[in-house]
Amino acid sequence: MTTIPSRDVELRATPPAQALRRAASHALDAGTRLGGLLMPGRRPGTAPFAKPTDNVPLGIAWMVVATMLLAVAAAVAKWQAAIYPVGEVMFVRSLSGLIVCAMIVLPVSGLAVFATQRPGAHVARGLSQAISQTFTVVAVSLMPLAGAVAISFSAPLWAALLSILWLKEHAGPARWCVLLTGFSGVVIVTNPGADAFQIGALFALANAVMYGSVTVAVRGMTATESPSTLLMWQMAIMAVCHSFLLVFGFKWPTAADAAMMAFGGVANAGAQYAWTRALLLAPASAVSPFYYLMLVWAMVIGFAVWGDAPTAALLGGSAIVVASGLFLLWHEAQRR
Repeated sequence: MTTIPSRDVELRATPPAQALRRAASHALDAGTRLGGLLMPGRRPGTAPFAKPTDNVPLGIAWMVVATMLLAVAAAVAKWQAAIYPVGEVMFVRSLSGLIVCAMIVLPVSGLAVFATQRPGAHVARGLSQAISQTFTVVAVSLMPLAGAVAISFSAPLWAALLSILWLKEHAGPARWCVLLTGFSGVVIVTNPGADAFQIGALFALANAVMYGSVTVAVRGMTATESPSTLLMWQMAIMAVCHSFLLVFGFKWPTAADAAMMAFGGVANAGAQYAWTRALLLAPASAVSPFYYLMLVWAMVIGFAVWGDAPTAALLGGSAIVVASGLFLLWHEAQRR
């Protein structure tokens, strides 16, 4: 019979039991260390989350990482949505992202990460994100990846306007010029005409409006909520919401496809963390223009995977968008 473990008494256990305990201990330590790297400054038993001062360059860097991961997640969803029902793709993506986030966050913060005085705001944010991401996947499944991303790029302008109206953020002339210039680049990219108003484009536009409102909501919540709390609430709510989409169809995936969908979920979860972190560190009007960079990654992936060659309008408009973002980065760095 195995004795109860203590600090001073060596366990008398079978070798397999000892190996199992050691593996579990190592896994917990690894999760704790990884969580500490992703969520510095927060440990079990510490004081409630304290919001840092704005750091615009670092916030911009987090947004760039988010755009890369979002482009990868969108490409995976586009590929899988051609084979499986959209609802199934969304649910597997959300569930896998929630599992990975829980493995990283819970060893560090425990269930206390869900402690909040604003549960209603979290539910509303998670619901809007679930709808927004569903619109995105539907859009990319119906049209080229870069085209859907380009149409969605009215979102930063919505975010900037809403942040000024709701959060009373100050947007100086330089930010306004960058936002307006970037939007003109988006207009060139989309080359609006009769073909622009297809069903996929309408879903992309709906996603842009949702994204803009969520961006402002996150900025308002970061004053009291930590990135890990925002992330876990969002991933949990999205998984629950997307589970209801399974009623519209389910097809048992192959092992490779299941792994691919799960990878898309991990990329999406990482993007959500990076995006939330960016909005924690800087005003929405400062980091939102860098969401445009997702178009660059989308063009590269679209050409490499589906053979969607970039048009002159796509390249010209993208150049304007990227130049606008780089100018804003330089402008903000000069102010600091």
